[in-house]
This record gives sequence, structure tokens and C-alpha cells, in this order.
Amino acid sequence: MVNTTPGVRPFRIDVPQDRLDDLHARLAATRWPDELSGVGWTRGVPVAYLRELAGYWRTAYDWRAQEKTLNDRPQFVTEAGGQTVHFFHVRSPEPGATPLLLLHGWPGTAADFLDVLGPLSDPRAHGGDPADAFHLVVPSLPGFGFSTPLAGPGMGAARMAEVFDELMTRLGYPRYGVQGYDTGSWVGPEMGRRAPDRVIGVHVNGMIAFPVGEEGETDGLDEADQRRWQAMQDFNDGYLQCNAKRPQTVAYALTDSPAGQLAWIVEKYKELTDPGDGLPEDAIDRDRMLTNVSLYWFTGTAASAAQIYYEEMSATAWDAAQGAEAWSADGGGGTVPTAVLLSTHDVTVRRWAERDHDVVRWTELGRGGHFLAMEAPDLLVEDVRAFFRSLG
Repeated sequence: MVNTTPGVRPFRIDVPQDRLDDLHARLAATRWPDELSGVGWTRGVPVAYLRELAGYWRTAYDWRAQEKTLNDRPQFVTEAGGQTVHFFHVRSPEPGATPLLLLHGWPGTAADFLDVLGPLSDPRAHGGDPADAFHLVVPSLPGFGFSTPLAGPGMGAARMAEVFDELMTRLGYPRYGVQGYDTGSWVGPEMGRRAPDRVIGVHVNGMIAFPVGEEGETDGLDEADQRRWQAMQDFNDGYLQCNAKRPQTVAYALTDSPAGQLAWIVEKYKELTDPGDGLPEDAIDRDRMLTNVSLYWFTGTAASAAQIYYEEMSATAWDAAQGAEAWSADGGGGTVPTAVLLSTHDVTVRRWAERDHDVVRWTELGRGGHFLAMEAPDLLVEDVRAFFRSLG
């Protein structure tokens, strides 16, 4: 696709061969730790599992084939809000298509959405209604992948929202929708708050809504919300605490050791995919997982991708109650219609989500995990289509 927008440059991924050779050499020379016997995944990623997966990454995984798959989608780079932004831009063949921004999370990349690009942009070719077509803009979040270097401290959800609104303006989209998960589910609603005249609707999965310390706010929760609230309290947030409090220190190990980077990410695939008692590749194609890990590795973005946690949790001395209370007092999601899609691993408490956002659609799924665009792309596509169709 030719893009003649001023300030927008075509982009292709081309990892030098010596970087691939270095990855393979480092994997071959990995210094493996000991582990306790019989503990399985309860204390982290088992050595036997990771050794086998690292061996596959070194000897069988074909980066060049995955690189070509990524390059088959139109990619561009621009500067917005002082930040370098890399993005896929997939225009629909349908002239009346709705512009839609797709936002990934951590430890994801823009490649998370590869399986939904075709169905969303060209539903006619995928058995759908052409009236449900979207022009897709899929950026790498600032500090992730090729959206580097990070433009200094302060790049939290609000600043990212400004960057992406500027991007959509530059691309000629005065009105658009947003879909996001995980970090994207922070940024998407923030875009609605800041540009309610431009954002027609926000669709999120992987949203988290917090209690604000009000008396009785946990009373009378239905069984599903009680379960989600308990799961939120029980969640092992060790990675989150490391990212939020010492992102630079953790990054030395992840940037120097591909096995370390692999373990750091694959543990999230294990914990947050469906079925919960399966292996990560039971939910997500193994090569797709390794493509995401490879993008973190080749771009060296372990530190910069973690900064969003620091900005949202440490830089402002934020905690769950204070953050949610400030959000609610400031108008929450404003008047922008919001859809919440829950998979089997999501912990969104409906009462609190509706307190903070103008929730007009609530869908609970019986399958799929946190990484829905890769685990169950059909479910994500169906709900996104239905939500934006309902907005007229």
C-alpha cells in the first residue's frame, strides 16, 4: 500500500543476519539453573520445558518466514507527540469502512493482531457483512518493538492516548473507534476521555476496574464478580511489581539472555491462557509466541516496554484505590460508549467497570484467555463487529 501522508515513512523489518547468529549462539551457551524436583510450574517456568522451547527457538523456528509474514502487512513509522511510532495500516477495500485503532498490551506486540486483520478489514472475503469493515491502524505502543526510543519519562496511558490521537489525525481519520487489551485497555478509555468528539466507541478486553474504598462497594456482588474480585486479590503480581518498581534493573538480565527473556514472557502465556492447566502452546501457536519474544529480543525493549508500569504505578505513587478514585472523580470514561469483553481469565468486576465507564455492552465468554486476538480471534472479531454495528 502506498501512503503519501506527510511525515509517514514506509517501514520494513530486516534483522541483520549477525543478530540472528548472535541469538543462536547465546541460546546454545545458556547457563541453566538448578530447580527443585516435583514443583512443576508453581515456582516459575520448569527448566525442562524452557530448555526444549529454547532449543526449538534456536534450531527449528524460522524467523525469516515470520519476518516475511509481518512485512506482508503494510507498515509505517512516524513521529507523534515527540515519540517514534511504528504501526501497521491495513485499509479496507470497503470505502465506507470505520477507522479502528487496535492496541496491544504487555508482553504483547502489534503482531498479536495478525489473525484478525483480514476478517476485520475485509469481512466480505471472510464470510462477513461488508458493512462491518474497518480501516485498521495497529501501532506498537511507545517503548515496545519498533516504537523506540521511548521519548523520555512520563509516557503513561494519558500520554500514549495523546500520541495515538495525533497519529489518527495525521492519517486523516477525524472519527474512529478503539479496541485494546491489557495496556491497551488503559489507553483506549483514556482516548475516549480526552477526545470524546473523535472516539466513537471503545472496545476492551483484559480491563481491570478497582475498588475505591467506598463503604459497601463489595457488598452484594454476584457470584461471578465475587470470583473475579477474589482472583484479582490472589493474582501473583511478581512480574508487575518488578516492572513497576525496578524496570531498568530487571532489563539487564532480559536484554543479555534470550533464555531469560523467553522465560519472562512465556510464563505469562502459561498463566493467562485458556485452558489454565495446559501448556502455553495449547492456546497460542508456538511460532507466534516466539515471534513476539523475538521482537522484544531483537529490538532490545525489555526496559522501555516495562516503563508503562512504572509510570502508572510508581511515578505517581499510585495504588489501586487512589487510581480508581481519581479516575471516577474526573468523569471516568466520559460519554464514549464502551464494550467490555470478558474471557475466562479476565477479572473485571462489572459494578466497578460501569462506575468508571459508559458500558453499553457486556459480553462474557466461555473460552479464550487474556491474549484473545491470538487464542480465539473469531470471538474477538465477532464482538468487535457487533459492538460497532450497534453504534450505527
